[in-house]
Amino acid sequence: MLRTETSRFRGASWSWRNAWPKVGERLMRALASPDPRPLRGFGLLMLIAAAVFPCISGSFYMRLGIESLLLGTVALSVDVLLGCAGLLSLGQAAYFGLAAYISALMYLHVTRSFWLVMLAVIGAVAVFSLALGAVAIRARGVYFALITFSAAEILSKIAHNTREIGGSDGLIGIPIPSIALAPGLDIDLHNNTAFYYVVLAALTLIYLGTRRILDTGFGSVLRAVRDNADRVSFLGYNPFWYKLFAYVMAAQIAAFGGMIYPLLRGFVAPHLLGFEVSTKAVVVSLMGGIGTLLGPLVGSIIVTFLESVIGSYTERHLFVLGGIFVVFVLFLPDGLFGLARRLAAKRAEHRS
Repeated sequence: MLRTETSRFRGASWSWRNAWPKVGERLMRALASPDPRPLRGFGLLMLIAAAVFPCISGSFYMRLGIESLLLGTVALSVDVLLGCAGLLSLGQAAYFGLAAYISALMYLHVTRSFWLVMLAVIGAVAVFSLALGAVAIRARGVYFALITFSAAEILSKIAHNTREIGGSDGLIGIPIPSIALAPGLDIDLHNNTAFYYVVLAALTLIYLGTRRILDTGFGSVLRAVRDNADRVSFLGYNPFWYKLFAYVMAAQIAAFGGMIYPLLRGFVAPHLLGFEVSTKAVVVSLMGGIGTLLGPLVGSIIVTFLESVIGSYTERHLFVLGGIFVVFVLFLPDGLFGLARRLAAKRAEHRS
C-alpha cells in the first residue's frame, strides 16, 4: 500500500512538473510572434476610443487618462527590453524620475521653453543610460535586473537626501508652459483637453516609431539575440551593441513620460525614481502582453483606472493589484493579447 501511495505521489508531482512549463511555453510563443498585423485593427480601435475619450469624460478622468498614458511610456520601455531584447529591467523608473527632476528644475530655475527642456532631458538621459547600460548589459539574467534596480534606488536615495532639490518633500509649484509650434501659435497646457491630446499624439508617434525600428533588420537581430546571443555572435553580429541601443532607446521612451509628469501633477518627489514605478510598469506589461508593444499601453490604462476605483474603496489597493498580477503569472503569462490570439486561433480552427 505504501508503494502505491508513493507511486501516486510521484505521478502527481510529475504532472505538476509537466504543467508548470506550459506557463513559460505560452509566454515564449507570444514572444516568438513579432507579426504586428493582428494587432493593427485593435490598435486603431484603441486610438479612436482614446481620441473620443475627452468628449465623454470629465476633468478628473481626463487627467487620470493622461497619467495612464505617461505610465504607458514606462511600460512600453519595459516591453522593448524584455519582449525584444530579453532584458528584465527593474529600474526604468530611474529614467522616468530623472527626466521628471530635470524638467522640474529647468522650469523652476532656467527656462520656460518646452523644447529646451526636452533637449536637456534627451541629452542627460542619453549620457546616463549609455554609462549604466554599458555596465549592466555585460551582466546576464537576474544580475542585470539587480543592477538596474540598484541604480534606480541609488538615485531615489540621492533625491531623498539632497535638500537643494527638495529632499524628501520633492519640488512643488512647477509652472506649466505653453508649447510653441510656430510664431503666434502656441498650445496652452493649462487646458486639460489640449494637454491630453498633446500626450496622446506624442505617445502615438513614439509607439509607431518604436514599432518601425523593431520591424527592421535591427529588430530581427535583437530578437535573435534574445533567443540565443551566443549563436548571433557567430553570424558576425555583436550582441552588446544591439542590447545597448535597445537600452538607450527604452530609456528615452520612459524619459518622455517623466518629462511630462511634473506638468500634470505640479510636483516631483523621490518616489518617482523608486521601485514602485518600475514594478508597476512590469506588471502592466505582463497584463497587456509582453512582446506586443501595444499590450503594455492597454495594461497601463486598465491598471491606472482600476487602481483609482479600488483605491476609492480601500487603502489596500496594492494587495488587490498584487493578487491580479499573481493570477496573470499563473494563468495568463502571455497577457490579454496572448489570450486574444488563442481565442482567435480557436475560432479559425472551428471555421476551417
